[in-house]
Amino acid sequence: MDFFSQQDRARRNTRYLLILFTVALSLLVLLVNALVTAFLWVGRDYNLYVGGSGWQGYLALFSWERFGTIGLAVVSTVGFVSLIRWLQLASGGKAVAESMGGRRVMRQSADPYEKRCLNIVEELSLAANMPVPALYVLPQERGINAFAAGINPNDAVVAVTRGAALQLSRDELQGVIAHEFSHILNGDMRLGIRLASLLKGITFIGDVGHFLLRMGAYGVGRSNKRSESSAALPILGLGLMVIGWLGSLAAGFIKAAISRQKEYLADASAVQFTRDNRGIADALKVIGGFLPGSLVHSARAPEMSHIFFGEVRHRLWDGFATHPPLDRRIRRLDKDWNGQFIQRAEVRYGTEPLSENHTQAGVGRAALVAAAMASSVLDHSADHENPHGAEDAEFSLPHGLTETAAKDDPLTGSGGQIPGALHTAVLDPLGATAVALALIASRRSPQQLKVAMHVLHEQAVQGQAEQVTSLLPLVRELHPGQRFPLMAAAMPALKNMSTPQYRQFKTTLLSVIRSDGQTDLFEWCLFQLLRHYLDPEYLRVHSSRPRYGHIAKVRAPLRQVLSVLAHQGSGDSARAFALSCNELQLSEMTLLPLEECSVAEFSRGVHTLADCYPLLKPRILKAMALAAADDGEVCPVERELVISVAAVMDCPLPPELSLG
Repeated sequence: MDFFSQQDRARRNTRYLLILFTVALSLLVLLVNALVTAFLWVGRDYNLYVGGSGWQGYLALFSWERFGTIGLAVVSTVGFVSLIRWLQLASGGKAVAESMGGRRVMRQSADPYEKRCLNIVEELSLAANMPVPALYVLPQERGINAFAAGINPNDAVVAVTRGAALQLSRDELQGVIAHEFSHILNGDMRLGIRLASLLKGITFIGDVGHFLLRMGAYGVGRSNKRSESSAALPILGLGLMVIGWLGSLAAGFIKAAISRQKEYLADASAVQFTRDNRGIADALKVIGGFLPGSLVHSARAPEMSHIFFGEVRHRLWDGFATHPPLDRRIRRLDKDWNGQFIQRAEVRYGTEPLSENHTQAGVGRAALVAAAMASSVLDHSADHENPHGAEDAEFSLPHGLTETAAKDDPLTGSGGQIPGALHTAVLDPLGATAVALALIASRRSPQQLKVAMHVLHEQAVQGQAEQVTSLLPLVRELHPGQRFPLMAAAMPALKNMSTPQYRQFKTTLLSVIRSDGQTDLFEWCLFQLLRHYLDPEYLRVHSSRPRYGHIAKVRAPLRQVLSVLAHQGSGDSARAFALSCNELQLSEMTLLPLEECSVAEFSRGVHTLADCYPLLKPRILKAMALAAADDGEVCPVERELVISVAAVMDCPLPPELSLG
């Protein structure tokens, strides 16, 4: 499964949606014009022959001027309603989740089922190299379902129903959530929001008809003298309701046409994430054997049915189904399925607690997956398949990290075990921020360190400077390969800050970075990693817009970025640069001298590459990976550079980019 090809497919589906919407809107204009002409044709006292006889009289009332006026009114109304709905939904996935009755799950939650869901969301997001989306639970929904919402990965949320959290095992739940992550990475969320907005505009005509029908009936009942308009108003309202119903049918067909295929794609992508097809297949089997199924009773659910994991309502006809039949989805995932669904007794809160092993599965796993991402994604290691049935092994272990070591202490890096004091420090927000600041301060000369500590005493919160001082000796002993895994392990604690605390931390971090008058590559990488994972949690983030569809348009920034990377390895820089250029079919490009490779130009180049279209980004990352592996070893600086560039580009590191 190629996430980037599917993002491109999602863009084509958007154009397909606009074509279908234009056709539906055109038919809507014709039907409303026909209805208004019939309304005028009826005339005074319901005389069906006023203005002529038969169809000749009806056609005689046709006017191009009126047709244009009505068409403009219909188009303007639909456009206005669609825009309002878009603005409501585009405020972020949070608005969609809360409109469904969702409640955000915080890390302080004492509920083991919710904590298990949160652990799964964190480990999948770190494995995909994307910001951790907020998790919501729909506490009133017994059905087994889930959805992802938002405009882009930065404002995405994942929501699960109470039934999904309680009824599914960890592997099954991981398959369901991985399916929703696939929608995020495939670019389906923006398409889903556009679909809901446009279809709301179409069905709004029916709401107008319902209002006119009620108003007309009220007017007739209150007045002894019926005017022509008040007498015929219920008929006009009834006609608009019928047109709205037809619009709803069209909306249903459009949703079904857009949604079904992407569900198959998301199922396949979920298998790529979890390396196991049984989890998501068994989740679908549980839905088939569970009495409430995947039903969702929220009033908003039918409108947003296309973003859910399963059908939210029973369908009288499969033509309106937004999801493929369960048996077809299962057979694509499990060819040996015997046709029997999984029967499972309903679990209720407080009656059947998770076992100790099941509750603890995933605790600290975010750090393990982060270590895998930092130590293995860019290493010369073959993929290790997960042992089937192992509750604690959803992901393959990183190269150099044995299964025993992972269970004992996930905070290990390529240079051995991270000191216990640092392990403890990253578990709370103050300690996690102190570790980040210590990583920067530890690279300073004695004179520069005095300046950095002076900045800390002036700007840092109370006790932070002292904690940085105490952690400095331990941070200096870290192997370079342990730095990113340590910061990845600190992410959950950093997400527990308040927005003012995060703003203060970010300001202090920037001040310490700038205290020596220059920014080196590690400082740039660390700041970009923190910004990538934390900004969406606290700030309104605007993703880059695709502008460059051809490699030739980004030759200059590519030359800068690839030159910087080539100079970081221990091998032949010119050979590494040539290897990456050949991969991009830019063999005529030449390596920049080291003195022309500034961090400022590198940063500008990376942010320009972030504006490339999705299909170009994996090609660029693959070229960088080839350059990093040219000398047979990926050094920590090279690894940090590639991961940080991928973060700035909002581009996940797919499995095929492992250097090997």
